Amino acid sequence: MITIYPAIDLKDGKVVRLAEGDMDRATIYGDDPAAQAESFAKDGADWLHVVDLDGAFAGGAVNGAAVEGIVQAFPGKVQLGGGIRDRKAIDGWLARGVERVVIGTAALEQPELVREAARNLPGRIVVAVDARDGMVATKGWAEVSDVPIADLANRFADVGVAAVLFTDVGRDGLLKGCNVRATVQLARHTPLPVIASGGVAGLADIEELARAASEGIEGVIVGRALYDGRLTLPTALRFARS
Repeated sequence: MITIYPAIDLKDGKVVRLAEGDMDRATIYGDDPAAQAESFAKDGADWLHVVDLDGAFAGGAVNGAAVEGIVQAFPGKVQLGGGIRDRKAIDGWLARGVERVVIGTAALEQPELVREAARNLPGRIVVAVDARDGMVATKGWAEVSDVPIADLANRFADVGVAAVLFTDVGRDGLLKGCNVRATVQLARHTPLPVIASGGVAGLADIEELARAASEGIEGVIVGRALYDGRLTLPTALRFARS
């Protein structure tokens, strides 16, 4: 069993999907994020994965009103990322009803901030390990570090982090298929549960990831495949829960 996280990515208050994290290659799927959250709830989702894309580049919340609307509209749990880089932002979003915050850039640049937050808020922090060619990408995937993904994940293995969110940036939004091999390899090199992301094209990806659940794969984020109709959420949820 794995968890399906339908994705709502926000740009200029709209629901979009990017190709390879490129803000200039955005496809708009709707202008009412709260309605999209309600739709996913009606289809049976327990979780949502929400990203403030503008915030990821700005280093702070930009689509805050849209996020709050999603939280109010969705009866399940919301996981939020994008520009969360200090303790005030972490505490603020958790106080406003977000279940977990996803931290990427700050995990690389301010590891002690993330370690302290995870210790104080066990199970509420997810570390994003976004990769280009095996190295960690930051600042909305605009920059690439010289840190291997497993090394970053394991800096937080003992402090109460809920999971590692692994995205293969080169596949994100392209429907090329999830990089299951790299995801499983990361799961084998960290004791933390791993959430897969990037490139999910259909049910075959869900099936392959579900078979790897015993390796430490906790869930998968699904975006463009849902919006383009290549995969229906009820079907994905039935399969993932069976």
